[in-house]
Amino acid sequence: MGNTLPIYIEELIGGEMMDLLMQVLINGLLIGGIYALISIGLTLLFGVVDIVNFAHGEFVMMGMYASYWTWVLSGMDPLLTLFISVPTMFLVGMIIQKYLFSHIMKAPPLTQIFLTVGLQLVLQNGALMVFGSTTRSINFIWREKIIKLGELVVPLNMLVGFVLSILLAALLFLFLSKTDLGKAMKAAKLDRETAMLMGINTNRIFLIAAGITAALTGAAGTAIGTFQYVQPLAGAHFGLMAYIVVILGGLGNLKGALIGGLILGVAESFGIQYISANSGLLAAFILFLIVLMIKPSGLFSSKGAT
Repeated sequence: MGNTLPIYIEELIGGEMMDLLMQVLINGLLIGGIYALISIGLTLLFGVVDIVNFAHGEFVMMGMYASYWTWVLSGMDPLLTLFISVPTMFLVGMIIQKYLFSHIMKAPPLTQIFLTVGLQLVLQNGALMVFGSTTRSINFIWREKIIKLGELVVPLNMLVGFVLSILLAALLFLFLSKTDLGKAMKAAKLDRETAMLMGINTNRIFLIAAGITAALTGAAGTAIGTFQYVQPLAGAHFGLMAYIVVILGGLGNLKGALIGGLILGVAESFGIQYISANSGLLAAFILFLIVLMIKPSGLFSSKGAT
């Protein structure tokens, strides 16, 4: 008895610690999938249009509101609101590209930063004026449902968001590698002049790329709205995390954005669990700084929409 008790206690503690570790990992991967989807859109815009959009998080917020008001007015399941939020944000992206971004594509980087930061402030304050600072939530049947895998708990709404993110990322990769339009996007980025000589309408390509970027934020906003409150400043956190992921994965690298988003989600989850409830962002920044010190160009440093 005296010999077996310490072994039993050690196994018990080890099992509990392993369960906790797996739970933290699952939580990180689930939110990391959302970060990856948002970051892929930001990376695509940089890779094709060569603009870093500091209002990207506010596009996510607009997607959340599009999904929320569709649910309020129709009562449809949040997943079905994708058929409203995604096309709506696609149009928003094309409009902003046509009337704003197209005028600064050849401007100095500082000009691009000022314009997109200004757009961020306009969208934030516009949402505050229209919707107020009230937090809203989308209530539906499966919002609080969970899936139990032994001692592990997987929230169904976050699992749906994760699966949606990975599915859309896969579809985007297939689109870029298998379709003529996707290949034209790559060509337009690599050499605009040569692409134009080959008959590629680069202005059309840039419009579509900006539309796809915004559509992805619409999908992300719908997914986030299933587990987080909808309010005008909701996109700020996700925009910040997207910037970190894009630099972490390598500017313009879509695969790097996907993997970087998952890594950052896991880092944030471990920070929340093992440092404090408010330290998720701190852990993400620590990881970010470590990567920059080791490899300043990012983990997967290759520019281009690949």
